[in-house]
Amino acid sequence: MSSSLISAVREAVDQALRVRGSRDFSSRAAYERFVQDLVRNRNLTRAAGFQEEQAALHPLPRLPLAPCREFPVSVSRFSTIRVLNKTYSVPSRLIGTTVLVRVRAETVEVYVGTSQVLTLPRLQGATTHAVNYRHVIWSLVRKPGAFAHYRYREDLFPTLAFRHAYDALCKRLPQHADRHYVRVLHLAATTSESEVETAIGLLLENSQVPIFDAVRDLVRIPQVPVLGQVSVNLQAYDQLLPSQQRRAHA
Repeated sequence: MSSSLISAVREAVDQALRVRGSRDFSSRAAYERFVQDLVRNRNLTRAAGFQEEQAALHPLPRLPLAPCREFPVSVSRFSTIRVLNKTYSVPSRLIGTTVLVRVRAETVEVYVGTSQVLTLPRLQGATTHAVNYRHVIWSLVRKPGAFAHYRYREDLFPTLAFRHAYDALCKRLPQHADRHYVRVLHLAATTSESEVETAIGLLLENSQVPIFDAVRDLVRIPQVPVLGQVSVNLQAYDQLLPSQQRRAHA
């Protein structure tokens, strides 16, 4: 018997004894009969409830349930897809294409042809959209003025530091706040979000406006190493060829 079941029986016995008004019994056998009657009555109650529910059950499907549902979906010009009344962002390179979406219990998988290009957590409950700034930033950089009226703008503040940066820009440079913030967000998408977040924090702590140039100067942009041309000598391998071995012995 599991510990949870034992605990449930103990609680049931305790409640029955409280209703009885006394915990005294004439003998051990009388207490055992009391417990047995309690368990039997509880089982009868459950059996009656099960029979009532069983009468309302529908037959099981003959075929196994599909592990997922599939939908062909067109990617909008805003780099989003609409699936089961939920909106998800996808990489901007997919704009204008039709993708296959497989909806599972906890994930949403996006396929182009037979290749899976993206796996997203499935939205549950009242949440209606999930927009990743890395997916939409490329179109916003081309039109930074669209940021002010972007429908999912609140999703474009990945951390509280970015929210504070935008608020500081709006306060100090209201005419150019959107352009600077979009460029800062683009910098985070192309380099390191944590580095940009640290740079924003340092600027705000020193009462400086987190404009793009100031943030970029503090971000350590990784440098791609320059590889020199490597010359490969294959003469050692030529000696392993049978023709070269015969020539060496001639």
